[in-house]
This record gives sequence, C-alpha cells and structure tokens, in this order.
Amino acid sequence: MLDPRVIDPDGVLVPRDGLDDADLDQVVRVMVALSAWRAAEQQASEAARRSMNLGETDMRALRFAVAARHAGRVVTPGALADHLRISTASTTKLVDRLVAAGHVRRVPHPTDRRSVGVEVTEEAARAARETVGRGHARRFEVAARLTPRDREVVARFLEDLARATTG
Repeated sequence: MLDPRVIDPDGVLVPRDGLDDADLDQVVRVMVALSAWRAAEQQASEAARRSMNLGETDMRALRFAVAARHAGRVVTPGALADHLRISTASTTKLVDRLVAAGHVRRVPHPTDRRSVGVEVTEEAARAARETVGRGHARRFEVAARLTPRDREVVARFLEDLARATTG
C-alpha cells in the first residue's frame, strides 16, 4: 500500500500539509501507477533476457554494444568494463560468455593494433531489436502522444524523482 494515510498515519515521514483527500488520492494514484510501470518494465526486461538467454549484466553489455554499433563506435573490453563498472577479469569472462553464445565477436581494433574490439553479431542485434527495441518503440509512442506541455511536466517529474531517489 502506497497511501501515506495508511503507512504513515501521523505524517512523520510524509508531510501532507496543504493536501486534501482528493490531492492525496491523486498522489497515491501516481505512486501506484509508477509501481505498476516499474513492475511491467522489470517483467519485460526479464522476458527479453530470458529470450536471449542473458543475465542482467550481459544484457547491459549487449545494449552498450548495440548502441555503439549504431553510433559507429568501437567497443573495447576496457570501455565495457568502465560502462558496466566491473573489473577487467569480470569483463573477460563476460565477453567470453557472449562470444560463446554467439552474441558478440572479438574483432581487430581498426586503429589500435594492441587492442581488440567487441562487436555485436547481426543475429544478436536483430534479437535485441525484436525484444528491447520494440518495447522502447512502444514507450516512445506513448510519450509522443502527450502534448508538449504534458511531456515537459512528465520529464520534470521523472527528473525530480530520479534526483529524490538517488539523493
């Protein structure tokens, strides 16, 4: 239950000054909707990982490699380690797993003979497009249907929420 009248009846954690019952009902509706969206997002992400037989870090690595491919950038194991915030040893194991599964391949770096690139395979790019890409497209369509003013309100709300969550 996300209703502060239930979980914090004395208003110790959630001050409710200036909010009547209608306001509180609306805020609770927003919180419930956020919770439902988060659950749906987690379910979709898990389904995508399962369909590609990937763990969470593997999927993050694959997304990074796909985005780099679209941007024309070379992904190195070091760039992967930095992006994922994992050790170089863990990165080596991750790349080995992704190569063995046919999701990426090691290629010579185009400008640095001492380095190697990690390139997403066409099959993995297609699978990611069909799973993750379609979900992003549906979310984009939802945001595009909003008016410019509503998009500004939603963006500001989500940015504030991210700051409140991490700060």
